[in-house]
Amino acid sequence: MTLTTVRVRGEASSVRLPGPWGLGLRRGALEIKQFFRQRDQVVFTFAFPVVFLFLFASIFKDDVRGAGITASQLYVPAMMAAGIMSTSFQSLGISIAIERDEKVLRRLRGTPMPPAAYFLGKIWLVLVTGLLETAILLVVGTTLYDVKLPSDPAKWADFAWIFVLGLTACALLGIAISSVPKTGKSATSVVVLPFLVLQFISGVYIAIDTIPDWMLNIGALFPLKWMCQGLRGVFLPESAKVLEQAGGWEFGRIALVLGAWCVGGLLLCLLTFRWKNRRDG
Repeated sequence: MTLTTVRVRGEASSVRLPGPWGLGLRRGALEIKQFFRQRDQVVFTFAFPVVFLFLFASIFKDDVRGAGITASQLYVPAMMAAGIMSTSFQSLGISIAIERDEKVLRRLRGTPMPPAAYFLGKIWLVLVTGLLETAILLVVGTTLYDVKLPSDPAKWADFAWIFVLGLTACALLGIAISSVPKTGKSATSVVVLPFLVLQFISGVYIAIDTIPDWMLNIGALFPLKWMCQGLRGVFLPESAKVLEQAGGWEFGRIALVLGAWCVGGLLLCLLTFRWKNRRDG
């Protein structure tokens, strides 16, 4: 709890405010409510990966030689990973830059609300939207493309930590990149371009075994490639791991890379995040 002093009819009195966690939860509820009030944003956010899944799965639907799966099934976990990054990295990178440009962050910084509560509110938003996006893609994948849900609890445990670490890493990177655009109007271009490039070199739109090694090595420096690989390991049969660059799922390496990006993303946020635009001083 935080103690603050306010004036009521000229007299000072102390008011005990909720702590950062309580305020973060309330801030998260407000962020979620505001998000769902913008119907066009809701439709675009949730429909975009589904539409691309439908397009690519319809164009490339033959069996993948030696992998025991169809190309359509290969796209489902990749689009799930892209959906998680879209609702975290892309969403936060753009929205925070716009809020900074419109001086929303500056006004919030002048309130008694702890800075941590603002970021906790954003995390709650991306957690809810990320879960909904993943659930929608899972429903589409299982009903239209014969993707089998895991029967082994260990696979669901793998899914849980991949989702949490991947979402956290991408959310922190989104907060960090929000300081790069000079204005809110340029935020979309600045954030979408690297995300689009990563999707092509991380195995989202193009199968891993057809991407040049040098591109894969660049993609391996970032979380998306490992999220795609981990989710393929959860939702595809063991026979499909022959398509991976290393010939296996490498869950240990996935955890190491995503965990490192969580730490690195936090450091980037601490070093680069600004409450005001450069022109405001």
